[in-house]
Amino acid sequence: MKKNIIKIKIENELDVVLAYKRSLQLAGFCGIAMASQTKFATAVSEICRNVLEHVGHGQIQFNITELKGILYLEALISDRGRGINNLEELLNKHYRPLTSKGWGIYNSKKLVEQLFIESDSEKGTQVMLHKAIPHNHPPINNAIIQGWNQHFASEANISPYVEIKNQNMQLLELLDQIRLKNLEVEHQLDEIKNLNTQLQASNHEITSLLQERNVANAQLTAINQELDKFAYIISHDLKAPLFNIISLSAVLQESMLENTSGEINKVARMVQEQAESMEKFISDVLEYSSTGRNSISKSTVDLKVLLPKVIRFLNVPAHINIEVAPNLPVLFTEEIYLQQIFTNLLSNAIKYNDKPDGLIQITYNPGESFIQLAVTDNGQGIPLEDQQLIFEPYKTGSRHRNTSTGLGLSIVKKIVQLKNTDIWVESTGTNGTTVFFNWPVEELVES
Repeated sequence: MKKNIIKIKIENELDVVLAYKRSLQLAGFCGIAMASQTKFATAVSEICRNVLEHVGHGQIQFNITELKGILYLEALISDRGRGINNLEELLNKHYRPLTSKGWGIYNSKKLVEQLFIESDSEKGTQVMLHKAIPHNHPPINNAIIQGWNQHFASEANISPYVEIKNQNMQLLELLDQIRLKNLEVEHQLDEIKNLNTQLQASNHEITSLLQERNVANAQLTAINQELDKFAYIISHDLKAPLFNIISLSAVLQESMLENTSGEINKVARMVQEQAESMEKFISDVLEYSSTGRNSISKSTVDLKVLLPKVIRFLNVPAHINIEVAPNLPVLFTEEIYLQQIFTNLLSNAIKYNDKPDGLIQITYNPGESFIQLAVTDNGQGIPLEDQQLIFEPYKTGSRHRNTSTGLGLSIVKKIVQLKNTDIWVESTGTNGTTVFFNWPVEELVES
C-alpha cells in the first residue's frame, strides 16, 4: 500500500531547500518527534544535493507506504544520471568514505530507519528513505493528504535565506539535544566507572576475607591435628602407669595376704612412683595447654633469689652440684614463666646426669638486643639426631622414651616463643649438654 503526497523537481539549490522544508513539515504532520523530523529532513536534503552535484536535476516524491504492518513516511529521490559505480561498496554496513565523495549517502543511512538504492547506467538512480510513523498516529487517508497539499499551496513564496536560517536553527536545536544526550551519557559513564570502582573494592574485600578464611581454616586444621595427636598421646601415656598401678595393686594384695612386709613396702614404693609419674604427666599437660592463654601480670624478679627456690624444690641428689653465676640479672617479667623454664631445664639436667661427680652450671651473658641464659650439664648428652625433636610436644630423645612425658621442653619453647626469642641446644651427643635461651633486653632492670 502506497499513497502519493507531493512531487518536487530538483533543479537548483532552492529546490533542495524546499525539499528540506516539505520533509520537515510532513514528518511533523505524521506525528514524528522533533529530533527525528530534523534527521529525516537532513537526510533528504543530503541526497537531493547529491543529485544536483552529480547529475544536475532530478525529482523527489513523498509517499505514505506500509511495510510489514509498519507505516513509513517515504522520500523517493530519482535522477536519470549514469548510475553509481560503487553501489555495493556504499551499501556495505562497514563502509566509510575515504574521500570527499560518498558522505551524503553515508550520513543519510545513519539518520533514517531504512535506506534503499537502485542504480543503473541507463535508468539512473533511485534512493528511497523511510522514517517510521508512530503506531498510535491517527489513520492517514486521501482526504488528509489532500489537506496537506492545500496547506502547501497556500503558503507564501519561499525565501531561501529564511529557510536556510530556519534549517540552521533546527540543526542548532538538534545539536543542543545531542549535546545534552552526550552529557547524560558521560554522567552515566561516570556512574558506571564509580560502580566498577566500588565493585573492584568489594571484590578486593571479598578476596581478603577469603584469604583470611583460608588462613583460619588452615589454622583450624592444624589445631584439630594437634588435638588428635594430643588425645592419642595422653591416652597412650596415661595407660602405661595406670596398667602398672593395676598390676602392682594385685601384687600388693597378694603380698598382704601372704603377710610379707618387705615385699609390701617395695611394691608400695613402686605404686607411689607410678602415681607420681601420672601426676607429673597430667601437670605437664595442663601447663602446656594453658601456656600463653592467660594474661599473666609482671613483677620484679631477681634471678639470684628465684633460682635457689627452684633448686630447693627439685630434691637434687647428693652426687650432683649446681653452680649459679653470681652476675644474674633482675628482670621485670612474668615470674611463673622463668620458674617453669628453669624447673624443666634443671629437672632434665638432673634426671639424665649419669656421672658420679655431676655438675650443672647456670650462666648469664648480656647483649644489645637480648640477654642470654644457659643451663649446662656434664651428663650423657643428647644424640645429634634427637636435638631437633626434643622441643616438639610428645617427642623425646631415643634414650629417654620411657622416662619422660615429652612435654617439659615443649613448655619451655612455648614460653620463649611468647617472648619472641629463641631457644636451642648444643651437645656433642656423648658428653654434656647446654641449653641456651634468650630473653628480651627491654625487661632487664639491672644485672
